[in-house]
Amino acid sequence: MSNVLSLSAKKAKTFFLKEESYFNSDLPPYFQFGELLQSISKKIKDKKLSDFYDSGIKPKHSEDINYKLITNKDGKYAWRPLQLIHPAFYVSLVHEITKKNNWEYIVKKLGELIKNSKNIKCASLPVLSGRYKKDKAAQIIHWLGEVERQSICNSLKYEYLYETDIVDCYGSIYTHSIAWALHGKNSSKKDRGKDRALIGNIIDKQIEDMSYGQTNGIPQGSTLMDFIAEMVLCYTDSLLSEKLKNYTKKDYQIIRYRDDYRIFVNNPQTGEQIIKELAEIIHDFGMRINPQKTKITDHIAHDSIKKDKLYWMVNGIDTDNLQNKLYKISFLAQKFPNSGTVAKLLKIFYTETIKVKKEDIKTDITVLISILVDIAYKNPRTYSIVSAILSKFIDFLPKRKKEKVLKRILNKFNKIPNTGIMQLWLQRFTIKIDNSLRYSENLCKKVTDPSVQIWNSDWLENKFKKEINNCVLVNNEELEKLGAIITKEEVDLFNKVEYI
Repeated sequence: MSNVLSLSAKKAKTFFLKEESYFNSDLPPYFQFGELLQSISKKIKDKKLSDFYDSGIKPKHSEDINYKLITNKDGKYAWRPLQLIHPAFYVSLVHEITKKNNWEYIVKKLGELIKNSKNIKCASLPVLSGRYKKDKAAQIIHWLGEVERQSICNSLKYEYLYETDIVDCYGSIYTHSIAWALHGKNSSKKDRGKDRALIGNIIDKQIEDMSYGQTNGIPQGSTLMDFIAEMVLCYTDSLLSEKLKNYTKKDYQIIRYRDDYRIFVNNPQTGEQIIKELAEIIHDFGMRINPQKTKITDHIAHDSIKKDKLYWMVNGIDTDNLQNKLYKISFLAQKFPNSGTVAKLLKIFYTETIKVKKEDIKTDITVLISILVDIAYKNPRTYSIVSAILSKFIDFLPKRKKEKVLKRILNKFNKIPNTGIMQLWLQRFTIKIDNSLRYSENLCKKVTDPSVQIWNSDWLENKFKKEINNCVLVNNEELEKLGAIITKEEVDLFNKVEYI
């Protein structure tokens, strides 16, 4: 499994312009951005995006350039803003980063940072899928191999494991630090005062322009931004390694996956010192350690596995009763809110029930629906797969009851703020049942009204703006082909389910 640094500039450009790289969260399959990205790529060619600006409006003075899809993380008040970056800015950034000289410089620089980060393993560079249908699936498999398995193996060499992460990492990154990472503080500051010829400053400027002039935070939701975040985090790794140069590999080893750190030590004092040094380093980058998620354990082999997954491995009991299965998953969901294991178990449940017929179900279907809604209500990670299972069970209901249950489900989720992802997946199957149902999320409105605008393009010259505003984001032919039941292919990243 290769990572993005193994690619040539040309292949890297193709990789980042893929629809999946543009937005790496799950959306119904009729949303298609690939054609728009390719069209803009051909239009821009070797020009600068600024060549297409409206003469009277600067993008940095324009609000809502990117489309924010706010997702609820816990069914309460923890929210994560995912962003569909304005496609013109996205393509422009890809073009700039993958210019031959720029790309070769970035690959070389990141290679040096990683090499200089002794005893610190970066496990989160974007990877390419060779086996699964999506790169996101390959990334998960990579995590299992590089983080979980290696962590367990480290129990043979170390006595203690410290775990910590960065609070709101993407939302906190100081954008000027991207140039620091690639060119050093002094060089990037001098260049910023001139014409921003350095690629780090070009990235910084474009992110600033798309973010209403803000210099804190980068958009979350694309593989491109994951890669840009890695530029900064690999740089902080190298600074941390320099601070710890008097320690040896026998003293510590760190595995970092994005903003999550696993620190293996033989002496707790070493672990405390590493946490302290890390906190001081990232402070200059606008980031801070999450004290609520910083912990120590001396049961490395046990605690290297996520607690929700371990709990199910120990306590999960097979049963043929659909209601009992859902209750068991529901119990796990309550014990470990927004758990990845819950989402995986629901995918297995869906695989097992997709061929079930109405007469095979020995319990009240409304009870099964109610349990599923309760799981999704406080576990936003399950929205797409719960919607798929709901579409199966709701299809069994008579028409009048079907409409009544759908309205109750919608009313239930309307009580939670920022459930745009759930609205999108509910619309996916309800539009086949009752297309009069209305949703507040703008992407949902786009499905039934092509004139709805997703991005603010007023800062672009008129012809370019019209091309983007009139683009087709919803493939109606794809929508027409879909049935009322969401298929496994729409929600499952993997060809197999053994990855749990």
